[in-house]
Amino acid sequence: MHLPMIPSRLRERIASNNLLSALKPEDLAIVAPSLQEWEGEAGARLYQPGDEVRFVYFPCGPSLVSFVVELEDGLTVETALIGREGAVGGIVSQGRLPAFARSEIQFPGPFLRLSTADLEEFETRSPSLRHLFARYADCMLAQVFQSVACNAIHTIEQRTVKWLLAAIDRTGDHDIPLTQEQLASMMGVGRSYVSRVIQSLKRRHLLETRRGGVRVRDLDALDALSCGCNTALRRHFDQVLTGVYPTVEESSAQKVEAGGKRPGSRMKA
Repeated sequence: MHLPMIPSRLRERIASNNLLSALKPEDLAIVAPSLQEWEGEAGARLYQPGDEVRFVYFPCGPSLVSFVVELEDGLTVETALIGREGAVGGIVSQGRLPAFARSEIQFPGPFLRLSTADLEEFETRSPSLRHLFARYADCMLAQVFQSVACNAIHTIEQRTVKWLLAAIDRTGDHDIPLTQEQLASMMGVGRSYVSRVIQSLKRRHLLETRRGGVRVRDLDALDALSCGCNTALRRHFDQVLTGVYPTVEESSAQKVEAGGKRPGSRMKA
């Protein structure tokens, strides 16, 4: 089978999204010509509830997106965090369906996007492509299940630590550009609760605060405080989509290749 040449810049972008990188060469050859480069800004909303889902967005490198559900009383709760391991949009649905949750960019950066119409056509042409994205949808559902359990059972400190570690795994960066107010909003708790947790972690020399975010100083010690939710999700990913869930080592290596500094790492559970 003749595979078309993929421009080097596009190939680099594809390499910084693990889901696209997991495609078979023949499936990548189908998808790549229709991929569009796109830059996302922090706070931008890919979809609001009820919006028609016209594109699938693949976060690349440091880009992070949250699925956020807004309740009737105005409180918001994050149900899933999507980075280089995944995609946002109609991965397995047929046709343009309305979005249920708000999709909001937390960390800015590059994306690749594909129209849902193109994806639907490609999935009819390739059973292996359809199978891969169906497996990813299963992993997404697992993350939502785990998030429901975590929000109901675990302490605010555990949930805060879980989020910080998940962000570091996906970006490879110990500098997390997220305010305490933003973190509290995603967790559905008051800012004062998150502030107390951050100050406690700071007193234990696990992180330091800076304007507009925090920097993690002791990744291993922070990991010891976390609930097991990230580990459970990673385990499911590894069973269903081996090699797609990111590690801090992998993410930081790509960050170094892009000209950044390599942070410390922790042992994979």
